[in-house]
Amino acid sequence: MKKLFLLLAMLGGLVGCNASQTPTKPTAPKPPTPVVTAPAAKTTVAAATAEAANTAPKIFPVMLGIDTLEADGFAALKGKRVGLLTNPAGVNRRGVTTIEVLRKAPGVKLVALYAVEHGLYGEQPAEKTFPDSVDSKTGLPVYSLYNGKTRRFKPTPEQLKGIDAFIVDLQDNGTRSYTFSGGMKTAMEACFENGKEMIVLDRPNPLGGLKVDGPGLDADLLTDVGRFRVPYVHGLTMGELARMTAALQPPTGLAITDAQRAKGKLTVIPMRGWKREMRWAETGLTFVPPSPAIQDFAAVMGYPMVGLGCLSSGFSHGIGRQYLFRGVYFKGKTTDQLEKDLNALRLPGIKFRKVAGIDETGKPATGVYVEVSDWDDWNSTELNFHLMRLACRYSPTNPFAKLTAAQERTFNIHVGSRAWLDALKRDGAKVDVEGFLKDWREKAKVYQQ
Repeated sequence: MKKLFLLLAMLGGLVGCNASQTPTKPTAPKPPTPVVTAPAAKTTVAAATAEAANTAPKIFPVMLGIDTLEADGFAALKGKRVGLLTNPAGVNRRGVTTIEVLRKAPGVKLVALYAVEHGLYGEQPAEKTFPDSVDSKTGLPVYSLYNGKTRRFKPTPEQLKGIDAFIVDLQDNGTRSYTFSGGMKTAMEACFENGKEMIVLDRPNPLGGLKVDGPGLDADLLTDVGRFRVPYVHGLTMGELARMTAALQPPTGLAITDAQRAKGKLTVIPMRGWKREMRWAETGLTFVPPSPAIQDFAAVMGYPMVGLGCLSSGFSHGIGRQYLFRGVYFKGKTTDQLEKDLNALRLPGIKFRKVAGIDETGKPATGVYVEVSDWDDWNSTELNFHLMRLACRYSPTNPFAKLTAAQERTFNIHVGSRAWLDALKRDGAKVDVEGFLKDWREKAKVYQQ
């Protein structure tokens, strides 16, 4: 067992499994191209009849954790006073909020709500702290786990005092730096320290359970934007991340004592019908934006594809509020030049084309849209690192060589690899992107096993 944990620590992760789910090769036929075009286009995934992000068919192939809980008569919650950590995407397969489902659940007493980054209803901008409040819809207290004092998402003993069980129903986006999974991990530490059961209502990884890509996380870079030593695109559900966390020692596991870990109780309410090869369209579920900048499935795909590449590079994503994480531009370069240079990269599974939009001032603007043309060939994080190298070519001086200490920290805790930034600062436009990508892919294959 010690050897296993050592291996996992070196790789930066572990694949946990829901019942009857194993990381096998997908059996579904390879979808024809293009898989995803501009937001107005239709996906060609067989299970979807309309835009993958926004329309659910009448039949639901997947039951979420909240649906399983309800189907089982809320047995796991009977006679308990419970608190719920959730946000706008915390809904059942029919779109009813988990808050309302639990309020009406027989034998269950919902007594408190908890909110992480962006707030209970997605009303808060990124990185903005907010205080405790009272929910105007239910009259329940809303405890902020992003209030500046407990910004590490850790509930205080006082915030946990009136509950028997702490329920988590948060939609992850499959990417390490998306903070909701880290919020779950830190809340679990507080629950185990204070003798409270944690119950995780599982949800799909929208990128599926087989897409794994990008750098791992250096052990000394664990923060709110990276609480798991897994590849940047990790392939796990929230329930699997929770099981992994409960099973391992720090830094990947919980930062608590062995005695607290032994007494801690984690219950994962599994999904039914979800398979590892499923992408969001194949779940039959309506996409509900989990945060302000992730408004559709196109943005979920774009987040790991260009988000890192826009860190301190001079690249920006979106055109005004359109095409977030899918449209990119570089100030001082024409859209035609950028489109030409990006297409010249010949990256597998993606294409680039010019799109028009409206900028923040209301004026017409253009940018380059990143189109996923072949899901299976698509390496979900690869473009970021080519954008960084291209930024060094576009800029008069290497933009990464002049980062402040604070900027370097922000860059590193998101990307996860100090070695990459060191090479980028040293080599600029000559940095060996391909060498790093090869190394990360080899490690990702071992991680998946």
